[in-house]
Amino acid sequence: MTRPYPTEQSILRFSIAMTFLLALIGIGFGLASGASSIIFDGIYSLIDASMTTVALVVSMLITATMAERRQAWLAHRFTMGFWHLEPIVLGVNGVLLTGAALYALVTAVNSLLSGGRDLDFGQAMIYASLVLIVAIAMAIRNRRANRRIRSGFVALDVKGWTMSAGLSGALLAAFVFGWLIQGTTLEPLSPYVDPAILALVCLVLLPLPIPDIRRALSDILLITPPEMKAQIDKVAAETVARHGFVDYRAYVARVGRGRQIELFFIVPAGAPARTLEEWDAIRDEIGEAIGGESPDRWLTIAFTTDPEWAD
Repeated sequence: MTRPYPTEQSILRFSIAMTFLLALIGIGFGLASGASSIIFDGIYSLIDASMTTVALVVSMLITATMAERRQAWLAHRFTMGFWHLEPIVLGVNGVLLTGAALYALVTAVNSLLSGGRDLDFGQAMIYASLVLIVAIAMAIRNRRANRRIRSGFVALDVKGWTMSAGLSGALLAAFVFGWLIQGTTLEPLSPYVDPAILALVCLVLLPLPIPDIRRALSDILLITPPEMKAQIDKVAAETVARHGFVDYRAYVARVGRGRQIELFFIVPAGAPARTLEEWDAIRDEIGEAIGGESPDRWLTIAFTTDPEWAD
């Protein structure tokens, strides 16, 4: 019996459960060992898990509005779909993670200036090792699954697990160093290990969400992707030449996973009449040339002799 492929929702559900579990374990270990870096790791994971939960809800809403048996209230209340929520979630997630890292960086610097803090390196190493193993496994698992799904949410989740693995690896290396210098001439440095590694990790994490924030803002502001516009212009220009139209207007935007395309073709005034079936055939021809037919493509094609209707 063939195993069913994991869906976007099932991947995100499992990821959320694992992230919440590790976050609670991290906060517990952080409080027990006195490591502010571990507490930050747990809080960072909680934020990530919370936003992944929101992403899952949005994903379910998008899928629900595309289903053949969609609920009537969704169809009537949200006739334009839920694509617009996806970049909002991704952008808020990036801003929250950046804010958490910035706050932790300030805290770490303050701790360094105050003489550092002592911690139980044994417990800290156990936690960092556990999270490192789980994060690597989850990143590999979800990356493989996303090769087929190609979900922005799952890609963001993979990035989150990859960042978590890097963070845990850095914490583990620092804790091992702190443990090794106990009883040596370097032992006075041990109180600075925790705030120093926290500051370093924050400096690494701060710029990582920026590409996601930029992408989200671009989608929210409906900034036209140049490569997408170039493809639509090419198809529209070929259609104009092939059917003897006067000109065209193309309006293109990417909103999350959705592609919104509106094409208006200026037909010569007094041109021979065509049946509706002939116009529909031209629409089908254009749609096939554009490609990517799926529930995530919103394609509108209109024909008019008056350019004002297209502008």
